[in-house]
Amino acid sequence: MKRRDFLGAAGAGLVLTGCGQEQAAPVTATTRAQQTFEWKMVTTWPKNFPGLGTGASNVARLITEMSGGRIKVTLYGAGELVPPFEVFDTVAGGTAQLGHGAAYYWKGKSKAAQFFAAVPFGMNAQEMNAWLYYGGGMELWTETYAPFGVLPAAAGNSGVQMGGWFNREINSVDDLNGLKMRIPGLGGEVLERAGGLPVSMPGSEIFTSMQTGVIDATEWVGPYNDLAFGLYKVAKHYYYPGWHEPGTTLECLINRDAYDSLPADLQSIVTNACRVVNGDMLAEYTARNNTALRALVEEHNVDVRPFPDEVIAKLRELSEQVVAEVADQDALSARVYKSYLEFRQQVVDWHDISERAYLNLRAG
Repeated sequence: MKRRDFLGAAGAGLVLTGCGQEQAAPVTATTRAQQTFEWKMVTTWPKNFPGLGTGASNVARLITEMSGGRIKVTLYGAGELVPPFEVFDTVAGGTAQLGHGAAYYWKGKSKAAQFFAAVPFGMNAQEMNAWLYYGGGMELWTETYAPFGVLPAAAGNSGVQMGGWFNREINSVDDLNGLKMRIPGLGGEVLERAGGLPVSMPGSEIFTSMQTGVIDATEWVGPYNDLAFGLYKVAKHYYYPGWHEPGTTLECLINRDAYDSLPADLQSIVTNACRVVNGDMLAEYTARNNTALRALVEEHNVDVRPFPDEVIAKLRELSEQVVAEVADQDALSARVYKSYLEFRQQVVDWHDISERAYLNLRAG
């Protein structure tokens, strides 16, 4: 009977000491494998918004499914738990274990963060993924967020974006003077250098701000998202290409303490769920933008036009100045920029005789 009682206590996670006191049993690999975790995920996007919102939803779903429910992730869209631009602080503080957004939103935390989202006239999605996974980019990104107790993971890419929606024509550089435009990150700093007035606001505020004249122009993503937002109702001039965001990496923010509390297999599930969504989102945008662009033109009579060569040339010149100046502001930004620039040059040399050469060939 005594032996049976002892085994029962041990099975309940307790052992008896010589003095008759109870003591917690050590946590073993088996007990860790049996643990379950309730996680929250906050996002900068409206819940289930095509592409961006569903990308965040897919991260939450995959972590839950791939872990067999050992991690249950509850998703909160922009504004449901915290405002969109408070996502980083919410994850850093541990109120939520996961967040989904874009690194250029956190330039107030670190200027270097912007390089991990999009650089004007920089690398496209394919090139960004190569730099992050095989060119040292992830290591630098991890270092950038380390002081905040946050781990980053690439978790989506929009591909080359559109230049934006304008309520007036852009025929020369002078037309950018005084232009109030919703445009984040380094692209916004370039616009300001060109005489414009960049405005930072979450996606949920764009339509009303355009409709009421708070802003004169906005970039968002591309046809797939822009059609869903109904931006064709508030502006008819739709310019391309997205010089400011040639391949925007979306991110999953992971609270470091929460991640470290997981057993190794669950850590792998979290990071690999992000990697799956990173590739899947780009494929979705590539597929969906085609149909959406046709609908904008054929059903809503949107005026799709390229930026004038003069405007692009000026924006390129200003972009080089702005990005270099940002890199000079601190040692970390300088190292990130150096890595980014060196990798971009290598991949340009290769793509000139591969991707670009083939696309030119295919065009005939």
